[in-house]
Amino acid sequence: MKLERRLQDLIVFSEDSLIDALNKMSRNRRRIVFCVSSSGVLEGVLTDGDLRRWLVTQDPIDLERPALEAANRTFISAKSTAPFAEVAALFDARAHQVPLLDERGRLVAVADRDASPFVIGDHTIDANSPVFCIAEIGMNHNGDVEQGHRLIEAAAASGADCAKFQMRDLASLYRNEGDEDDVSEDLGSQYVLDLVRRFELPTEQMYALFDHCVEIGITPLCTAWDADTVERLQRYGIAGFKVASADLTNHDLLRTVAATGKPLLLSTGMSTDAEISESINVLQALGASYALLHCNSTYPAPFRDLNLRYLERLRELGSCPIGYSGHERGDAAVLAAVALGAQIVEKHFTIDRSLEGNDHKVSMLPGEFASMVDKIRDVEAALGSPQERKITQGELINRVALAKSVVASRPIAAGQTIQAVDLVVKGPGRGLQPNRRDELIGRTSRRDVAAGDFFYPSDLDDPAAVARPFTFRRPWGIPVRYHDVQKMLSISAPDFVEFHLSYKDLDVDPARFLDAPLDIGLAVHSPELFAGDHLLDLAHDDPSYRAQSIELLGRVCDLTRRLKAWFPTTERPVIITNMGGFSHDRPLVASTRSARYERVADALAQVDASGVEIIAQTMPPYPWLMGGQSHHNLFKDPEDTVAFCRDHGLRLCLDTSHSKLAANEQRASFRDWTEVFAPHTAHLHIVDATGVDGEGIGIGAGEIDFPVLAEQLDRLCPDAWFIPEIWQGHTNDGEGFWAALDELERWL
Repeated sequence: MKLERRLQDLIVFSEDSLIDALNKMSRNRRRIVFCVSSSGVLEGVLTDGDLRRWLVTQDPIDLERPALEAANRTFISAKSTAPFAEVAALFDARAHQVPLLDERGRLVAVADRDASPFVIGDHTIDANSPVFCIAEIGMNHNGDVEQGHRLIEAAAASGADCAKFQMRDLASLYRNEGDEDDVSEDLGSQYVLDLVRRFELPTEQMYALFDHCVEIGITPLCTAWDADTVERLQRYGIAGFKVASADLTNHDLLRTVAATGKPLLLSTGMSTDAEISESINVLQALGASYALLHCNSTYPAPFRDLNLRYLERLRELGSCPIGYSGHERGDAAVLAAVALGAQIVEKHFTIDRSLEGNDHKVSMLPGEFASMVDKIRDVEAALGSPQERKITQGELINRVALAKSVVASRPIAAGQTIQAVDLVVKGPGRGLQPNRRDELIGRTSRRDVAAGDFFYPSDLDDPAAVARPFTFRRPWGIPVRYHDVQKMLSISAPDFVEFHLSYKDLDVDPARFLDAPLDIGLAVHSPELFAGDHLLDLAHDDPSYRAQSIELLGRVCDLTRRLKAWFPTTERPVIITNMGGFSHDRPLVASTRSARYERVADALAQVDASGVEIIAQTMPPYPWLMGGQSHHNLFKDPEDTVAFCRDHGLRLCLDTSHSKLAANEQRASFRDWTEVFAPHTAHLHIVDATGVDGEGIGIGAGEIDFPVLAEQLDRLCPDAWFIPEIWQGHTNDGEGFWAALDELERWL
């Protein structure tokens, strides 16, 4: 719950027109306005539901009528002095806002059940957003503005979202006006005062540091220790404020910060449960936008004293975003805090721990902070959601390879009743899982099943999609392997076939499977994985590894030239190739991609591609390679991909699933990306996608808008061939391919 005291966008005068009230609702996005008299007394509450109910009774409709006519005058309200628990009890499924009235019935605030998002600068901080990572520079600039600039740049390079500083007005802050030579002060106070006096920067230099943060793309924040500093920071236009643990009980300072209307981060170190609750009540009564940071204010803090589970209590107390401000060594506690729900993380930051000042000793160095941020992002990705468990794409791949299926132990004729003795469990997991074996027993077989054949869901549920004559505006084909090419051609009439080769196929004579020339086209998909776990990578930085990839791609070209003998109508078959550019643990820094593209160009120049055309496949951000996930870096983003094509005369295989996933990862428009890719496209893998790594799914099961895509492809690459690249589409005699072609025929 949040109290809204800025009521300008929530109120209309009772005599204002309904059209004015509608406009106010549109601006406040709350679907509600409060009708008040000229003296501020609440006279009615108008929601969009009230307005609709009023409209259906009107003939004619006159939106110039007073807003109060359509308002609900028997509204729920509470006294402005009512405890929060009493107000919260008034919310229900329909009432998301409760007006708070003073003793004269005047509207003074609105309690909102659905608090507005907690936003600092460009960062929304909630359960669905990345953890907000703060590099607490504080006074680690040691009074040197140039060192402050270096710290900001290092923080940004280390992945910080925010660089935070500290400002004080010593004269107003201390009873002795900040006299570090006051012999009556404690040793600790004298030490702190001496550092602060020597290291504090003038206001204009602090403003310059804030400006530098903005220039390089991170948010500047600052801890305000007194009202004068709040005023100076407000004058600058700071995006938000931090109040230190030492000021948690300083309600006057909390009120001063809350009055700015800016978001507030409040650390809770050195405080009791009761003190924290008291300060929360102060902030809630003021309608402040705040977040609470769990903290242990010792330097360094012992792990046994951190009590990270208090984060759960803090969330309960504050009904707000929670975070962790850590003073312990290392990043283990930070990662645990993130796993426990911390949405904000703050760690002290320095470029040299040997510098003078106690904060340096507990600060992270740039490399340590960068490592921590990387681990935080991994933890975020790993946390997932508490929703129903679903099998991931990588698990599905491994399930096919590693799990078992129900297969026929002996031939079963169509119309025969399936008996237990007819069924056995064998690997791999391409068919029905073993737990469904009993569902088959007693059924009448819909088809002839050979011994060793798999059973599929279509043997239990609706019949499988089957091949039929298809009509498209462009050449269409199907993926095939040597062992199934003749079977697939016997039940369908594609314009071409695309051989998806394994590295074992390079040693196989095609004549074993092809006995006569075929009057259809040929395309070849190069293997990605070769013997010895070698992933084809023409961009690899190891010359010997790259040389092996060049040699292997050359063998694929040799085999494709041999295959041409069975496909005489194809003068220059394309070879669809994943060019490489993988990284295993992290995406590569964008600035390193150009060198890798140059290595690809050099490698392609060394491959004998006479009589064939090597084309690059567009790639997803997180490719699945034999069930394991890595990172792709090349032929993913449209700008550098197309620049490479232009520079080196290369054409593309646009894989719609891959490129949709890459666009999703970049939060970019797949439609815009297609406009860039398609003019350079010779070949298409058409398939749906979802999220950032859900590739190869059935048409219509994902997020691609196929009518829009079809219009773009017709306009930009009308002659490109296509196949339905459905994962496991070949099983059950190509069931997945035929289902996809059924859908695509409506658009292509």
